[in-house]
Amino acid sequence: MDGQPTAEVVDRIKNIPIYRTSIERGHFPVLEKPEIAHGFPDNWMTPELADALAAGKAEFVLSTGTHHDRMQIIRPPYFLLNSYYRLWSEHPDISGTWHANCQRVSLTTVLATEHVARVNAKKRGAQPDPVPDPEERRLDARTRYLNLRLDPALWERADVERMLAEIRTARAAHPQGWYHLDCSSYHLAHLIRKVTQWGLWDDFPPPASIIHAYEYTPVNVRRFLQQHFACPIIDLFGSTELGYMYYSDRQGRYRPYLDGMSVELLPVAPGSRIFSLIVTSVRNPYMPLIRYRSGDCVRTLDGTPDPERISRFCGREKELLATPHGPVAHGDLDDCLGGVSPRVFVHQLRVTGEAKAELRYTTFDGAALSAAETARLERAVAELTGRHCRSEHHSHLPIGKSGKYAWLAPDH
Repeated sequence: MDGQPTAEVVDRIKNIPIYRTSIERGHFPVLEKPEIAHGFPDNWMTPELADALAAGKAEFVLSTGTHHDRMQIIRPPYFLLNSYYRLWSEHPDISGTWHANCQRVSLTTVLATEHVARVNAKKRGAQPDPVPDPEERRLDARTRYLNLRLDPALWERADVERMLAEIRTARAAHPQGWYHLDCSSYHLAHLIRKVTQWGLWDDFPPPASIIHAYEYTPVNVRRFLQQHFACPIIDLFGSTELGYMYYSDRQGRYRPYLDGMSVELLPVAPGSRIFSLIVTSVRNPYMPLIRYRSGDCVRTLDGTPDPERISRFCGREKELLATPHGPVAHGDLDDCLGGVSPRVFVHQLRVTGEAKAELRYTTFDGAALSAAETARLERAVAELTGRHCRSEHHSHLPIGKSGKYAWLAPDH
């Protein structure tokens, strides 16, 4: 049967309580997130896992929720980081920067920075400083986190100058002047805007490689980054509980990286060409996930449910918008806006019932779209959503408390 685990996988999970009924029935239904949480951690506990937890070979962590509840999971220490490092070291476009041993600077959410500072303070038996210094923000010998503010749009000149100085320090540590820039694509776009605004390009040495791996990257943001950097810009797709699963090449084409995994795609609604990502993974030996619904949505090159032909990771299932012609994902609105103007930056859609929608947006250059562009934008969004649309330019749209943007207003 499609999606059912192999005999080898079943043998590896046979002692895990959560799967006992499925093994007895000979059928594994799709595993939903609430089922993982129900009875946690007892529903996952085996003697081997108990020993691993006691020895520090496994640990409890929270998934990195974007706009939804976070989920407690069990995994080896540095599980996601090791997945990232392995992909970086093997990637055909950027493995050279890994093997050249250049430093990695990470420009992402302040929550990530604060987590690293807390871990380092705990190692010292201390409380983290309110403003952690660069060494307190060091993850390992290779990686340091930069961001100290929730909303990158509100970075002040002193923030930007400090981050650029730390980037130059990383560059100076390498004989060829190389460094690797790890980022949330939105955060890097905000940095570019600030550097341009304050004329600081001479203080911003170009990276040798870039990976964005923390959230959905809109087409206009990717285009904006490519306009400013000549090095390869790579996207990684994955999650805290699964590790990284797909990577892009420098042209944006995705390739599977399914070590210890298999994937199936199920339509999010009958007849839809948006698919839900269902993953079977034994990569994490302490919490193997069988037919797990990750909550992510994808599209494929030809509209068929072929995991080898994924062309786009287009958002989260919980953020699909119901329309008269079927569900619409973040990626669909993104394509719509990018087709009207490359200047649209942050955007958020607010819908009122089944008749009206309001699109709020910012632009990279800070100026509103022209009247003609606005009319095209509103018409395109109306066609996509089946709702009358009004658009409104803003100088600033606040980021969410997670340090990430929501494409649908919370009360949609």
